Amino acid sequence: MQTEIVPAGEPGATERAARVLQNGGLVAFPTDTVYGVGAPVFAAESVLRLYEVKGRSSEKAIAVLVAEAADLERVAAGLTPSARKLAQRFWPGPLTLVVPKHPALPEAVSALPTVGIRQPDHPVAQRLLALAGPLAVTSANLSGQPSPVSARQVMAQLGGRIDVLLDGGQTPGGVASTVVDCTAERPVIVRAGPISLAEIEAALA
Repeated sequence: MQTEIVPAGEPGATERAARVLQNGGLVAFPTDTVYGVGAPVFAAESVLRLYEVKGRSSEKAIAVLVAEAADLERVAAGLTPSARKLAQRFWPGPLTLVVPKHPALPEAVSALPTVGIRQPDHPVAQRLLALAGPLAVTSANLSGQPSPVSARQVMAQLGGRIDVLLDGGQTPGGVASTVVDCTAERPVIVRAGPISLAEIEAALA
């Protein structure tokens, strides 16, 4: 397979990437943290390819990216008031919320009763998500390797393994999102990131 590199600013670039996703392909694109590689969240076969191309254990759940908070209802169920409050305060942004997953979500995305969901703050990611719908997205690297912050770094690891790379330049964040488990009454940070515990506690106070 040859990975097609498409400049994200090129006319029709995100539309082309969305078509590739709809036809079962995998697309890497920039977010506000690192480059991710995604597949439509309800396309189980495409999601399984994500594990294959990364060499990732299928026991590890894959996060879901959404274009807007309103998409939460499509991929989550039984949201707590804390989850809604954190989404309202920090989305779009580098915060992943672990919440009960929607019954329609394929097991390939998460074999657990929960799923991590985020709305990225990056124009390329937002345009693609608006066109393609919620995506199962993981960092665009080989499992265990550094998360890429540029198209060149994506190609060094996944070139020839994915269908399209939307080149949006270097990502502004460079650090994976903060992950907060919102399934309990009191949210718990399960992965430290750009948003601190103090900021989360202040938002919930």
